[in-house]
Amino acid sequence: MSLALATLLYEWRRYTAAVVALAFSGLLILAQVGMFTGIVKGATATIDRSRADIMILPKKMESLINSGGGSLPARLQPQLYMNPEVLEVASFDGDGGRWVNHPKDGKKAVTTYININMVDTRPGAVNLPVDFTDEIRTALLEPYSVVIDETQLKRLGVKLGDDASLNGRTVHVRGVLQGYPDINNASVTMSRDTLRLMGMLAHNGKTGPLMVRIRDPRQAEAVRDQLNRTAGDSYRAWTRQELADANQRAIMSEQIIGIFLGFSVFLGFLIGVGITSQTLRGAILSSIKEFASLRALGVGMGSLRIIVMELSFWVGIAGLIATALFTYGVYLLATHGGLPMGFPLPWVIGVSILLLVISGASGLLALGILKKSQPADLLR
Repeated sequence: MSLALATLLYEWRRYTAAVVALAFSGLLILAQVGMFTGIVKGATATIDRSRADIMILPKKMESLINSGGGSLPARLQPQLYMNPEVLEVASFDGDGGRWVNHPKDGKKAVTTYININMVDTRPGAVNLPVDFTDEIRTALLEPYSVVIDETQLKRLGVKLGDDASLNGRTVHVRGVLQGYPDINNASVTMSRDTLRLMGMLAHNGKTGPLMVRIRDPRQAEAVRDQLNRTAGDSYRAWTRQELADANQRAIMSEQIIGIFLGFSVFLGFLIGVGITSQTLRGAILSSIKEFASLRALGVGMGSLRIIVMELSFWVGIAGLIATALFTYGVYLLATHGGLPMGFPLPWVIGVSILLLVISGASGLLALGILKKSQPADLLR
């Protein structure tokens, strides 16, 4: 065990402030990244948890975020079956509408605009999420029935079994979902038949994005490339994971979100360097007689600087571990409250590097205190 690591383990209380500062610097960034990614995961949960292996979007559509949904010619759906690997194709249609609950006991009505997601209720349908229970699927067979995520019930002023008005038509809340929140607009899910009865299915030969299931999911990338070679300017095929990654990149590239994250990185760096460097300086100053003893024994100043830099490195590693623990705690709290969170690997790697840079910079700033480690001071 190195001297730096032994010092950190033996005198860990002196370095706690530095570790906590690094942890909160990392948490400041990762919590926001997780929240913004969670917004996307909640909004696209119906697609992400479907049985589709490939998504078909308009040619110029780069994601499902702020894209307006996009529409495709309905004739594309039978054409996709020309690929021998394609088993099932279904459109992912949806709409929006004015929601008004039916309050009781004289309470004020909730009037808001909502998003509408659509699924097919056939067992094993390509656009039926895999975590929809048979009870939920059966409930959607009832005309004008809807299911709502548990986090949206209070927002929409309803509970299981209530009725409400959607675009002037009465709908019935017949199921409650978990893990399908929509932060921007509240959303409800209904069957294709109910969407048709509501008069909301696409018309004029247009359809929404298409969901494709293939024989062997492991061949998704190969089938995607085959479809794109024959697509021309009609559409673009994406694997489901590829589209999910594009959705995450799209939300992170939003200008306001970029400003928030950029400011968080800057603030985290300043706080981390400020507190960590001062903590290291204080800890080294309290051990200055030990460093002076090492110099008296013939250890050069260069070797002492290496010890301090190694000490700052181990503080950074401890900060990474603390960041992981704090972030996991925030993740548990968020999921308990119904908000999914996601932590893209590039961001996790980037924050890890940032924390090590902060600890390294703090170590450099603390090197000046070694000038006080004069062997002559031991005689005083």
